[in-house]
Amino acid sequence: MRGYVAKRRDRFYAVIYEGIDPITGRERRSWHPAGTDRDRAIDLASQLAAEQGENLGRRAGPTLGAYLTRRWLPTKKLTLRPSTWDSYRRNIEHHVLPELGRIPLRHVRAEHLERLYTKLLETGRMNGKGGLDAKTVLEVHMVLRLALSDALRRGLIVRNPAEIAHAPKRRPLASAETRAWNAQQLNSFLELASGHPHFVALWLSANTGMRRGELLGLRWGDIDLDSKRLSVNRALVSVAYELHESRGKTRTARRSIDLDTRTVELLRSSRRAGADEDSYVFSHDDGSPIHPQVLSDAFEKFVTRSGVPRIGLHDLRHAHATLQFEGRRPREGRKRAPWPRHTRLHDNRLPARAPGHANRGGAYFCSHPRHVHRFPPVEHPVEQRTPRTIPGRSNTLNRDFGEAFTFGPDLAVRVLIKVLLAA
Repeated sequence: MRGYVAKRRDRFYAVIYEGIDPITGRERRSWHPAGTDRDRAIDLASQLAAEQGENLGRRAGPTLGAYLTRRWLPTKKLTLRPSTWDSYRRNIEHHVLPELGRIPLRHVRAEHLERLYTKLLETGRMNGKGGLDAKTVLEVHMVLRLALSDALRRGLIVRNPAEIAHAPKRRPLASAETRAWNAQQLNSFLELASGHPHFVALWLSANTGMRRGELLGLRWGDIDLDSKRLSVNRALVSVAYELHESRGKTRTARRSIDLDTRTVELLRSSRRAGADEDSYVFSHDDGSPIHPQVLSDAFEKFVTRSGVPRIGLHDLRHAHATLQFEGRRPREGRKRAPWPRHTRLHDNRLPARAPGHANRGGAYFCSHPRHVHRFPPVEHPVEQRTPRTIPGRSNTLNRDFGEAFTFGPDLAVRVLIKVLLAA
């Protein structure tokens, strides 16, 4: 607290500055009479300022940093997945605490949050080179809004400033050419990676659309090579560089995927002697699981050497969905009639049961702008074309009944009606 001496007529007063009123926004000061002696007024002002500072610290309660790190984050461990909790922790420690950690929780205002978001957008990177993406800043805002909502519910604050603060909007996604490969680029990448210890994992990602954690969490008991099918039951995630097994990113992440003959051959040849059903499919020589970052690093090295457009390992899922949509999945030699002309993808959305995206309204979809990228039409020889099938979708039904089926509860009913009418 700051104190000073003021004189009115022939008397001196010790004036203590108490900050800004949270309701009116005006400065608050308290006046204490000290008689006609100026030195006594100076001593009284110093004494009251020191006492007021101690009392204010007790009245203000915990700071925002103390609340987030000592109260809120420990309780969220009970309800969040380890990877989600770790992302909350990193956003708080790296972006929130350096700027707002010392502000008392009750004094946090929407203006504080908006200044934080502006600074993160301009100079928020940890290496000091530029600002954060709008999506990352929006994630910081969502964490703060959730934390302050819990503080409001517990009576620690009277209103949630994050509900008032303006958060950045997500920018449009990057163009398709920079986020997905076409068939030729994917084949060039796979040919360069051939023979590397992580080649089979990269091949499986490109041909099934599995996530990085799903690949590394795969065990031999999840694969039926004779039936050419694998089941995704878990994912291996890194939390503070420690490996944890997760049940999957979404409820629909646990799924079954059909495999082509070439993929089955690669998996069969890569199985080590003595590997049992509980052994990881992709592991080190001692059987220990591979860290996800190791696979990402290997992928980036091959991307650099191959000269193809730079994308992330996760974007192989988008390339897989794109090539399914275009009917040009790499290295498939089987011939199959294309989808009928009347097959419709409502609202430019592609059925995505194989990639394992979250479902909407009982049907499996992934949005076209993000996960499916349209390429200019390219003519390919018939023997290089691939079946436009998606696991779980029947082209025979589309061809026979003349409409596009989506994955929903009405599928069986419509099939039954067609069968009865045909009889």
